[in-house]
Amino acid sequence: MDRRPLEHRGFVHVPQPIREDGAGADDPGPRDVLRDLENPNMLVPPVTDAGTVPNLKFSFSDTHMRLEHGGWSREVTVRELPISTTIAGVNMRLTPGGVRELHWHKEAEWAFVMIGRARITAVDPNGRNFIADVGVGDLWYFPPGIPHSIQGLEEGCEFLLVFDNGSFSENDTFTISDWLAHTPKDVLAANFGVPESAFAHIPMHQRYMFQAPVPGPIQAQQVPDPYGTVPQSFTYRLLAQEPIRTPGGTARIVDSRNFPVSVAIAAALVEIEPGGMRELHWHPNSDEWQYYLTGQGRMTAFAANGTARTFDYRAGDVGYVPAAFGHYIQNTGSDTLWFLEMFKSSHFADVSLNQWMALTPSELIQETLYVGSELLGALRKEKWPVVKYPRS
Repeated sequence: MDRRPLEHRGFVHVPQPIREDGAGADDPGPRDVLRDLENPNMLVPPVTDAGTVPNLKFSFSDTHMRLEHGGWSREVTVRELPISTTIAGVNMRLTPGGVRELHWHKEAEWAFVMIGRARITAVDPNGRNFIADVGVGDLWYFPPGIPHSIQGLEEGCEFLLVFDNGSFSENDTFTISDWLAHTPKDVLAANFGVPESAFAHIPMHQRYMFQAPVPGPIQAQQVPDPYGTVPQSFTYRLLAQEPIRTPGGTARIVDSRNFPVSVAIAAALVEIEPGGMRELHWHPNSDEWQYYLTGQGRMTAFAANGTARTFDYRAGDVGYVPAAFGHYIQNTGSDTLWFLEMFKSSHFADVSLNQWMALTPSELIQETLYVGSELLGALRKEKWPVVKYPRS
């Protein structure tokens, strides 16, 4: 066993759990230095951290990867992140032509396309069909029980799926191949009005995901439907939305007000420039589930009664904030930080600490916090390097 200090074993910089004031001590024992480098605010928490706030972070890189012909999937549920009771997430990749087979869920499904393009299909309870091609920055939403499919187009695709139940698992999906494999063939024959021989070669197990040829033009796959198409689109082009621009970045908000079918999931796509931050705020109506797309940042969650904890996040991480917990997201890197924040709600809502204080009598603020005119003047100007959302 190599007992030399870590600095002498190829590590240029080895962080130590020591604050500038001398609190703490070095850690010469077994440790994951790379993990510590990624989590500086957990190794050396700010002095303002206190109490026992549960874990609010989990990385998709630490999940089980399900590999199939046609792509892969992995998930973060309440099993991986116990605090995440309201929402579960699935990261999925489909090859060109790769198919996520015809299926449905007990939960609502919300999706964000990160790479490539896909073709989605669905049918609603009134027999109205839907088929669309989606690309980077596009969303889709399927209400509970709506049967649908996803297939990668020429360049394949990667996307994030969000479900309005933290206990959801992709392994509990209802699939057409699984159902037919567990239905007697004489029943299938009676149901479809064909001989049993028509089902001689159906799969004996769930296919889940499989490789198929890349589909042709969408016009060639349109299916005539006597009942027409669905009255509300299942897709939304989020990047086509004019963003809310602020000194620190941008935000695009999507909920049932501009994506009417999405009644169970509200979301915001947030961009924070280097040196900027998503302001101190909280959400009064729902827990927040976060997915970090690019860059790196940190968040302190304030849980009341003198408790707070700080976390570091990078691309591929999931963050979680219980409803009403005060928090912020600060860009700690040199590149732009992009992340999604999602809520089990029909509408987006937040309360800004800055705005609350700006709209409260100055005398009350002074008497409560012992602050002077400098802060009070800044509150009136509202020119902070933060991402602020409009009040709705």
